Amino acid sequence: MIRSKLSREKVAPHRFGDGALTTALGSASSATAGDERTLDLRQRAAPLRFIAFAVLLTMLFIKPLFSLMTQAAQSELDSYIVLVPFISGYLIYIRRKQIPKEYGFSPWAIVPLLAGLVALTTALTVHRAGGSLSDHDYLSLMALSFVCLLTTGGFLFLGRKWMVAAAFPFVFLILTVPMPDAMADALETASKLASAEAANLFFNMTGTPVLRDGTVFQLPNIAIQVAQECSGIRSSCVLIITSLLAANLFLNSTWRRAMLVAFVIPLGIVRNGLRVFVIGVLCVHFGPHMIHSVIHRRGGPIFFAIALVPLFLLLLWLRRGEGTENRRERNRLRGVSANSAA
Repeated sequence: MIRSKLSREKVAPHRFGDGALTTALGSASSATAGDERTLDLRQRAAPLRFIAFAVLLTMLFIKPLFSLMTQAAQSELDSYIVLVPFISGYLIYIRRKQIPKEYGFSPWAIVPLLAGLVALTTALTVHRAGGSLSDHDYLSLMALSFVCLLTTGGFLFLGRKWMVAAAFPFVFLILTVPMPDAMADALETASKLASAEAANLFFNMTGTPVLRDGTVFQLPNIAIQVAQECSGIRSSCVLIITSLLAANLFLNSTWRRAMLVAFVIPLGIVRNGLRVFVIGVLCVHFGPHMIHSVIHRRGGPIFFAIALVPLFLLLLWLRRGEGTENRRERNRLRGVSANSAA
């Protein structure tokens, strides 16, 4: 207390700087709140920025993308491409609750950016220069460039954590890139030879009289050849896509997923060999006209459905084994917790 000599009245003590300190604290709190609001708005705007980037990128690639989808819709080999973007979008949608809501810039964007620019430069330079690049290979490079640049936008606007959580849907988009001509020819040739081996095995197992010369089978009343068109590469591609989706949706462990996808390769060979064998046996027992039957010309979906049976049986077995392991692990952890508590 300070007592005035003149008036002898009590004078309240004066605390210097209290108002200034309060004002400063209030300003700091307001500034912090403002920064948080700004950061929150930026976080919310990140998906919108990515969507705007994706729309702009699609408009820039609209001509080759339209040509790709038109060609794929009319192609026996690449018809699945039309569905791939919708499947990727659905996979992201069902994972929306597991995908983090924190966004940010990731330097990993440089990797798909360089890959996309290289593919784009190669496609434009070689194709416009009248080089040896076919229209199909040109569309393959343009589709690869589009997927890489779209992935770049994901790392730029959404960040590494978001992209890791949505890794499979983005990787699945690579299936929109059609196989180059040389790759498709090589796979068709390999599948044709493997299917001929499988068909020969079926003929020998059933005691069917046959003479084989490469991919030509001489049966009692007809000679049939496993041609390039009979390689079954399209059905094998669809089987691989089916196994990839099933492995990702229903299995958790990496080795089980790899096992399911790897199983499709011999399964596709056996399926196509079985088809050749069935057609050959029908020609032997019912006449050569069976080579023109529905089972030959439209029998692909039937044998594809047959191939799905062992695929889903294996999936069921792997999923059941995974569930058993999870239960054992939970029981082990409960036992450890009980011992610790005791």
